[in-house]
Amino acid sequence: MSQIVFIFFLTLTIAVFSYSAYRIYRFFNLTKPAYPVKEIGKRIKLTIENAFFQERIFRKPVAGLMHAMVFWGFCIILIGSIEMVIDGVSGQERSLAFLGFFYDMLMAAGDVFAYIIGLFIIIFMIRRCCLNIPRLHGKELTKKNHFDAYLALSLILILMITLAGINIFYVASHSDYLGKFPISSMIAPVFAGMSYETLVLIHDINWWTHILLIFLFANILPYSKHFHIFMSIPNVFFSRITPLGKLANMESVTKEVKIMLNPETAFATAEAEAVSRFGILDVEDITWKNYIDSLACTQCGRCTSVCPANITGKELSPRKVIIDIRRRMNEKGPKLIKHGKDYSDGKSLIRDYITEEEIWACTTCNACAKECPLNIDHPTFILDLRRYLVMEESAAPAQLNAIFSNIENNGAPWQYSNQDRLNWTL
Repeated sequence: MSQIVFIFFLTLTIAVFSYSAYRIYRFFNLTKPAYPVKEIGKRIKLTIENAFFQERIFRKPVAGLMHAMVFWGFCIILIGSIEMVIDGVSGQERSLAFLGFFYDMLMAAGDVFAYIIGLFIIIFMIRRCCLNIPRLHGKELTKKNHFDAYLALSLILILMITLAGINIFYVASHSDYLGKFPISSMIAPVFAGMSYETLVLIHDINWWTHILLIFLFANILPYSKHFHIFMSIPNVFFSRITPLGKLANMESVTKEVKIMLNPETAFATAEAEAVSRFGILDVEDITWKNYIDSLACTQCGRCTSVCPANITGKELSPRKVIIDIRRRMNEKGPKLIKHGKDYSDGKSLIRDYITEEEIWACTTCNACAKECPLNIDHPTFILDLRRYLVMEESAAPAQLNAIFSNIENNGAPWQYSNQDRLNWTL
């Protein structure tokens, strides 16, 4: 009977998660191509350094170490969760015990990490609610964002408590238990006076609570900022590997310029390449990499905390512009799927979500992209917003319009003609 109940909940979990994944897949289909994914070896190396070894997270040593320990702990505990699924379907107990010494090492590490993660989660909750850490707050973080964070932290804490409960009462109820449990085996003797039936009952309550919370958590994640648990590693793998200071040219514009500069084609009659839109106005103009950035964002605020524009009091928050991509896609994406890509609800990313003041405040210094633990590329997205304003609406600030005019008239950004340019030497 327990196997039937387990298989029911497992099937339900897979079905709901599949629906959520398909929904996100359809949103990806609304986006445009980004750069080609090449140099796989370099990307694997980058993923190992940034995603698995958490290289950037250690720039804040204390918080970085705690977060890295939580991540590494989850990687170990995941194997135990897989074993629980196998046990639930097959009706066995400790089905991976045949791995012998390796199994003992995994169980021992998982047991220790359960207590470490539980402690660090409590510290994270205290930091968030009691300590005034500016990057954990901000006008772009709504009550829903904060609730989302507390919900995820609470679920993780309960998962660690129930995992410890599973280990403690498994050891207490078995004299010949399989695996090693360094901490739980020291706590188990406290419950030695309980009857075998009671120990088994408490173990089973912890076991079912733990696995059902995993199923619940898995289906909350696609609608939470903690979806980065799934998306962080892919986002690092697909991140740009060119220098951050290199700003990509628009292919359509580059092609036209090359045609004009080529004597053989400059005066030839040719049909202009159709371009639907220059730059980004709304979510149907973003690339798949922009969208995966928004899904991977942890909302940690490290980008905003180093942004010189934000530090000097300007409206720009790099975290906000990435969050806005996901918010806007969640709002407009379903309607674009239903009504087609020509659908308009009268709103757009620019102005309704991201103001012109924010867009032009960016200095493209790339401090945000350099600091981001998940290699999110904020400046490239902001640059594409600017491209729309300049190339579609001619809505650049007055200072830039003056530069554009000078380049058009004088061939240089200065207001002097070619003949007068060297007068300062006289």
